[in-house]
Amino acid sequence: MKNGSAEQAAGARPVGAEVYWLPVETRVPLKFGPETLTIVTCARVALAAQDQRGRVAVGWGETPLSVQWVWPGALSYAERLDTLQAFTLKLAAAWADWNMLGHPITVSNRFQATVLPELLDELNQERQGREPMPWLAALVCCSAFDLALHDAYGQLLGLPVWATYNESYMDHDLATFLEADAPDVSFGGQYPADYLQPRAQRLMAWHLVGGLDPLAPEDLAGDEPDDGYPVLLKDWIAQDGLRCLKIKLRGNDMAWDYQRLERVGRIALEQDVYWLSADFNCTVTDPGYVNQILDRLLHQHPRIYGMLLYVEQPFPYDLEAHRIPVHSVSARKPLFMDESAHDWRMVRLGRSLGWTGVALKTCKTLTGALLALCWAKAHGMTLMVQDLTNPMLAQIPHVLLAAHAGTIMGVETNAMQFYPDASQPEAAVHPGLYRRRDGQVILESVRGAGLGYRLDEIARTLPEPAFAAGRGLWP
Repeated sequence: MKNGSAEQAAGARPVGAEVYWLPVETRVPLKFGPETLTIVTCARVALAAQDQRGRVAVGWGETPLSVQWVWPGALSYAERLDTLQAFTLKLAAAWADWNMLGHPITVSNRFQATVLPELLDELNQERQGREPMPWLAALVCCSAFDLALHDAYGQLLGLPVWATYNESYMDHDLATFLEADAPDVSFGGQYPADYLQPRAQRLMAWHLVGGLDPLAPEDLAGDEPDDGYPVLLKDWIAQDGLRCLKIKLRGNDMAWDYQRLERVGRIALEQDVYWLSADFNCTVTDPGYVNQILDRLLHQHPRIYGMLLYVEQPFPYDLEAHRIPVHSVSARKPLFMDESAHDWRMVRLGRSLGWTGVALKTCKTLTGALLALCWAKAHGMTLMVQDLTNPMLAQIPHVLLAAHAGTIMGVETNAMQFYPDASQPEAAVHPGLYRRRDGQVILESVRGAGLGYRLDEIARTLPEPAFAAGRGLWP
């Protein structure tokens, strides 16, 4: 700590937590690999934190418990969601009792290294032989508490929390958290601020072309919503001025995947879209599958191939169990880890296998995203910030991460496609974040301490909390 203000609030400790369930229905289905999302429950968390002077502030965090993404498997949706919610409540009790004082990165990193795996093991033992809940799901449940701690710390200091990721406010440098994997890289005396950029006020927005999305009138089934929002891709491009399209693929049907890339690419050329990306959603096991699609696209549609900015997560996300060398794919196009990028250690493993970029997500904790960002940038990897179809409060830190990260191109943001009305109270305060204009999202409304939610101006009525615990210190 280097200055007086930091000395006065050198850290914060959690002292209470509340959890709220906010269910949201999609207006159109969203396909995730072999599964389809039509409803999601968002976990909204309030976390009270106390500084060393005894002052208490409440921070907020939120994440969609996106069952199909965090836990693909054979179990029913209901069983997986019930397990995620039960685990979130376990986390709430653990966070309320987590008596560690420090900067949010220190406190949360330690929690994730010690308490989180213990709770996950305990949960899976209680399930008595049922399919275990994966680590990715545990991280997503934890992320709302992590975000709330970052927000509370900024509230205690009266600063945007992004102003605290430096030597003046952090209790440890990056060498405490990260190990270098190159002779010219050292994290001693470095902090996240050394790898962040001044906040961008506008970001190019990536639109998600889901596997079930109709592209043209002949794709319409007749049961599409008539709610004032677009349905066809061309109409979305025209309304929002889109310039970047992310294409969801199947990963197990080469003919379908190639045709989908070709069809979307033709529309993109007609509509003056600049960039495409391809997301295979962890369903590919052989790099040759991706290579054949890319090579065919290069030879048959070189302009569309040139618009393909990167390829996202074709291979199973458990890198330790599936150590597939992917250099042949990344020799063709930048190859980004998404589901695999649990933390910087997985990023290090991915880099050794040939991955060249990292898609960060706040839903795997802001703490983890910041540390992965620093490790990746130090080792020459490219960054993107990807969406979990974040509505309501979840959208704000998601876009802020992209605004500070220096991504390959903007940010993916698609909640306005699948449940735009869910965020109406937040959109009244932050209109630039919940609708894309001229192909961009605008961050100018995000200001103030913590994560800049301006929560007291958002007219949302919350349900009764599903959990509340504290030490009698709730302000």
